[in-house]
Amino acid sequence: MTPLLLLLILTLLFLTYLLSPLLSRDPIPGPLHARLTSLVIKYHEFTATRTSYIHSLHLRYGPVVRVAPNEVVFASAAAVKEIYCSNGSGYDKTEWYDLFKVYDRRTMFTILGKQEHAKRKRVLADRYANSNIMKGGVMDGIKGRARRFREICERGGREAVDLYIILHAYAFDCVTLHLFHPHSANSLTDPKDSEVMLEVTFDSSLQNRLLSHYSPLLHRLLNSLLSSLLNLKPRETPLADSFVLNTAAETNVSPFTLLHRLHHDLPSSSPDMPQIDKAAECLDHMAAGIDTTGDALCFLIWELSQPSSLPYQRKLQEELRSAGENTPVEKLEYLDAVVMEGLRMFPAIPMSLPRYCPPGGRVIDGHEIPGGTIVSCQAYSVQRLEQGGVFEEPDRFLPERWLDGDEEKDRERRRCFFAFSQGGRGCIGKHLALAEMKCLLREVYSNFTTLPGLKMTEKDMEMADLLVSSRPAGQRCLVRFEKLES
Repeated sequence: MTPLLLLLILTLLFLTYLLSPLLSRDPIPGPLHARLTSLVIKYHEFTATRTSYIHSLHLRYGPVVRVAPNEVVFASAAAVKEIYCSNGSGYDKTEWYDLFKVYDRRTMFTILGKQEHAKRKRVLADRYANSNIMKGGVMDGIKGRARRFREICERGGREAVDLYIILHAYAFDCVTLHLFHPHSANSLTDPKDSEVMLEVTFDSSLQNRLLSHYSPLLHRLLNSLLSSLLNLKPRETPLADSFVLNTAAETNVSPFTLLHRLHHDLPSSSPDMPQIDKAAECLDHMAAGIDTTGDALCFLIWELSQPSSLPYQRKLQEELRSAGENTPVEKLEYLDAVVMEGLRMFPAIPMSLPRYCPPGGRVIDGHEIPGGTIVSCQAYSVQRLEQGGVFEEPDRFLPERWLDGDEEKDRERRRCFFAFSQGGRGCIGKHLALAEMKCLLREVYSNFTTLPGLKMTEKDMEMADLLVSSRPAGQRCLVRFEKLES
């Protein structure tokens, strides 16, 4: 590197530091390079390690950390409330959510402004209400798919079963039940439907999509080389696209489905949606439902299968077998504690959810943040820091923490619970996801003890980031199922 080029780079970095709106405010903790460049945080995004990197910064610097010249991350209940809940829906989303546009259309998840989002949510929220999820059509369908899952595990005998694949198949079948019944998928039993699920589950377009977002020009210039030489594949899901475009055109669907809402039951105040917007919304919900629930269950069952977690597995089995199959899942306290602890340690969406600090700036967790600064919290860190004693031994899997009988502490725990985000833009599919998780865990642990597959390694189950969700790095999860005595 020539002295002139080095001088130019240093000058640009110094100008970046001087022009940062964060410079004139109270100092934000964080590494020195974060004041000068965003390249380090982008590197961790491209290498699928952003979540663990940010968590390491929180452990070092505390709950408020600067990670780029114009970006600050937080990990406290106070920051969650301010960023995501103030004025109902919190701060506006950043253009980063453009990465999730479907058919080049904005869905509820990708709409940036709060008012437009509120309009779309009014259209969709009815079908995701807990009262709709608990109706016979949805719950009976989920229970039936959980039984199919259990039958596959039984057929595995003494051999380990790859849960990564069949848990995503289960999630795919459940979410399409809710979207499209009776035109839903049956990937647990139908190889053709399984191909659609595998196409979505094994997507590896992270780096290609990030490059297109951060540097569209470079992405266009290198487009022909990205796949062939650099193995940076674009997101291509022709089977899923065909399935959704064709199915979303069906009008003869069950009343509990989202598609019925879109075709026949829109609120009088809402204009009819173009068919392509209906399909885009359905594909967005389908893809989200596969990855989040599938991966969360994968990490949770793996944790329950560890020798250190066998006492918790035994307690869960005792509750499920003594309660009987007619007890509603929402009445099973230990099952709920296991799910809550699983989502605390392995949230379905562990990563940062970026927002713009509003014009005029705000005080967030005691720090003055100028308007236009990118701010966020990530569930992984919010739920893995002690939070003033709310989560003691935060890296230990301990379902009993949700059953300690301390009402004030329980309120604080739930205030820090961020697995489904919070506020008006929190996860609309929360009740569906919880129903799927509880029904499947009930079917598994009423019948089996689970143990780790002998060919698995710790590296296989390390967390690898996608865009907002994370999956096991090895993209496999081998678990053995031992039948319980009657």
